[in-house]
Amino acid sequence: MLPRSERALGGTTPLKSDALATEILEHYVSADCADDRRQQHDDRLAAIARRQLPQLTPEMSARSLRLTGPARWLVGCLLLTGLSAAYAPGIAFPAICAAIGLPFLAIACLRLLALGLAGNLQPNRNEPRQSLDALPEPLPRYAVLVPLYRETAVIDQLIDALLELDYSADRLQISLVVEEHDHPTREALARRSLPAHMRVVVVPPGNPRTKPRALNFALQDAVGDYVVVFDAEDMPEPDQLKRALSLFQSAQGKVGCVQARLGLYNPNASLLSRQFTIEYNALFGALLPVLAYLRLPVPLGGTSNHFPRRILQAAGGWDAYNVTEDADLGIRLARLGLEVQVINSTTWEEAPETFRVWLCQRTRWLKGWMQTYLVHMRQPGRLWRELGTWQYLGFQMLMCAMLFSALVHPVFYVLLGINLVSTGTLSGSSTGAGTDVLFSFGLANLAVGYLSAIALGATAVGRSQRTRGLAWHALGMPVYWLLISLAGYRALWQLATDPFSWEKTPHSGRSK
Repeated sequence: MLPRSERALGGTTPLKSDALATEILEHYVSADCADDRRQQHDDRLAAIARRQLPQLTPEMSARSLRLTGPARWLVGCLLLTGLSAAYAPGIAFPAICAAIGLPFLAIACLRLLALGLAGNLQPNRNEPRQSLDALPEPLPRYAVLVPLYRETAVIDQLIDALLELDYSADRLQISLVVEEHDHPTREALARRSLPAHMRVVVVPPGNPRTKPRALNFALQDAVGDYVVVFDAEDMPEPDQLKRALSLFQSAQGKVGCVQARLGLYNPNASLLSRQFTIEYNALFGALLPVLAYLRLPVPLGGTSNHFPRRILQAAGGWDAYNVTEDADLGIRLARLGLEVQVINSTTWEEAPETFRVWLCQRTRWLKGWMQTYLVHMRQPGRLWRELGTWQYLGFQMLMCAMLFSALVHPVFYVLLGINLVSTGTLSGSSTGAGTDVLFSFGLANLAVGYLSAIALGATAVGRSQRTRGLAWHALGMPVYWLLISLAGYRALWQLATDPFSWEKTPHSGRSK
């Protein structure tokens, strides 16, 4: 069924870990299991959750990531840039501007393509309700995994939303996954009377204390042919599981993941939440559908990812050491030759409202993207063979260009200021027409990057009545990008000093 995945991940080894988990769970789930034996099984499951991918395919995990080589290259590039700027500024400055302009150009091209195509690529937008009602009975079993950590403020909202899912309760298992030491969340769950198809899964102590480790732990004994992940503050539309199932059945095994769109229920809470909403609408309403249409690798969002369980296990599950396990898994699925599709079902969640919350969240995202890029570029030749030239170039454009542009964006303004002081003009250097052309290329790419992002963001929020008033806020995107650059440098520092730390994003829930 998955010959390419077996080559990529070393045969069917990932499925052996699931067989081991099934074997030790024979007693784990029994009602008469002694407490000490249950603890032993918990410990073994926790070990599987932490070590599954790093042990089976260590080259695919961030656990063994060594930053010495990339750090040397980065330091070397910085030294070379500094020396060039000091001793040959007339040549170095425009050349640097041109190099900076390349990633902006690549991403701008993607945005312009999304701007032109996204209106015609609304996923399954005309799918009739009858096709969902006509799904064969009995429905496949569906496992819903919801990792929780310090989430007392949203427990009631979450449970109420999950109870609204339009799926037969006897074919559904909802796992509320909580860390053992998180007593407030466990107590909040204990105060709710949960139906039979909901359970609380307690994750034993251990490192790294991350969302993917908790997901791997809960997956071991989750019951379901299909698996979906929701976040604590999520409010998925009721028919989302059936929409994902309908797409899986029509795709005939070609789709490894179905990604639902993410929307925000507090877009007007602050200036940052408005920018965040514009960014999200552009990503999930335009960019991801275009990536799927072009058959390019899709870095998944962290929630509302639906998987056939067999494919998820064949991919090795989630990397417990990657702080954006979703993006990493999306790239691994592409390496297996599988597609990611986007469905026209929305999960409503919470936008960060304060700068501190936003900065910590964005730092973690960018750090995880850096981890993901470095992991998959360990063996560039192998990655090229597995993805093919088209997807390999798409991977570079999407991940490398976006990370690089975030880091060099403020550098351009520094160089622009230096040039203004030294030459008294923004038009370029005084060393010749050639260098002026390079400078103009960099400046034009920055302008195109801004304009394409503003146009795509304004168009994306303009399609919805509830966000249409945010369109003019897209003009603030240049300032927002500088904040992203700040988070990028913070992420780079954490990658070198504390790569596996998980900065928790607090949630307050939807206002009544």
